[in-house]
Amino acid sequence: MAHSYHHAESSARKFGGVPEDYCAVHTWFDQTKAWLPTPAHRAIRHHAQGVFLAEQVFGVTITNSAGRKVPTRFIGEQHVREDCRCIPTAADWLKALPIESWMVNGILLPDIEIDPDAAGVGAWRQAVAGRQTLLGLKDWQDSHRIRQCP
Repeated sequence: MAHSYHHAESSARKFGGVPEDYCAVHTWFDQTKAWLPTPAHRAIRHHAQGVFLAEQVFGVTITNSAGRKVPTRFIGEQHVREDCRCIPTAADWLKALPIESWMVNGILLPDIEIDPDAAGVGAWRQAVAGRQTLLGLKDWQDSHRIRQCP
């Protein structure tokens, strides 16, 4: 479906009440469009674990405007089925994930991290004198910083 409101309309037809009774749950599932505005945004919450997480966020049931208690899990399952035609697991989404180099380029961190800006000049001079680097101080410091993920 194109919009969470359309899911809410579907919930109102299925469980009673009005679409506004269900908007919060359906909007929560689709909030990930703000992070990744492609169908791949669904990998974050559109799976069995996401349905159970919605129950933790919104409670076991919601009470609609008709006074009916509706299990949050039913609303979440409806949302995921309408978008995916099934309820995948998180593993179903992740098994197709391409592995990028930053995902597997880990390092063992020292017990005490050294700030390259504070202690770098002496260490850089030693590296230059020992012919371990041809980099200038700034480039050497940048190469020794812990990089953030892309």
